[in-house]
Amino acid sequence: MHDFKIASGRANIELANKVANSLGIFLTGTNIRNFSDGEIWAKFEENVRGVDLFLIQSTFAPSDNLMELLILIDAAKRASAKRVTAVIPYYGYARQDRKDQPRVSVTARLIANLITRAGADRVISIDLHSSQIQGFFDIPLDHLYASPVLLKAVKKLGLENIVVASPDVGGIKTARSYARRINGELILVDKRRPEHNVAEITSIIGDVNGKNVLVVDDMIDTGTTFVKCAEALKDKGAKDIIGVTVHPVLSGSALEKIEACDAVQKVIVTDTIPLKRPSAKIEIISVAELLAEAIIRTHDNRSISSLFEIER
Repeated sequence: MHDFKIASGRANIELANKVANSLGIFLTGTNIRNFSDGEIWAKFEENVRGVDLFLIQSTFAPSDNLMELLILIDAAKRASAKRVTAVIPYYGYARQDRKDQPRVSVTARLIANLITRAGADRVISIDLHSSQIQGFFDIPLDHLYASPVLLKAVKKLGLENIVVASPDVGGIKTARSYARRINGELILVDKRRPEHNVAEITSIIGDVNGKNVLVVDDMIDTGTTFVKCAEALKDKGAKDIIGVTVHPVLSGSALEKIEACDAVQKVIVTDTIPLKRPSAKIEIISVAELLAEAIIRTHDNRSISSLFEIER
């Protein structure tokens, strides 16, 4: 019997249950509700005094998911949990990680401060939008990568003559890792953003004619960049175009855009964020076993470096 407990907020209860099942335990009961004015109230239904507690909660929109995590951390500390680890499969606000304009917030740092002040002793997350976010925390943060899980799904497709495309400069390191592991070439799709959530493809660096293309990114939000990238690759003669992304944010009409795009054959995603509805073009790969292994190693004070190593 494991001498730690796992609890979850309401953001992604399905993933939390999968993690608990992988570890052969049940989720610690929580009672979370909203008052009529929208305020969140949370209570642990079991004793957590002296317990090594892992709280699973992605912080995608709405901001209630973040607030719920903070409240659960605070409740656990006030209930005398020995150690509280915030397991955040998707770290929201990660794109606001620098002051790129005057008079704006570095919100990713603000969220890190809130999680720390709430009482978290440690954080586990998957594929942060930028690695520098690790430095925003004054507590240990373990940064896992979903690429080993996603690559298994890619290899099952049995595609030949593959190239790997990064839709922007920031994703080159990850795309290079994929390319090395499948012995493919690296392609760069050059884009610019004239404003938020608007992307323009300016050029494609590399040959995609007659080749199958993996478009690798850490997330798909509005779907505009991904669809324009796929269409640009198709115009250059690419054959099958497969999207590979960790976090399916898929806000607004993103699913509809992907489903309507003839250039896209499939998009492989993980379950760090639950889909709003099923889609024939979306294949979901679970990161539950990855998180379960990180949790058990963290509890046992064993190294988890092999879980977040990524080829450069």
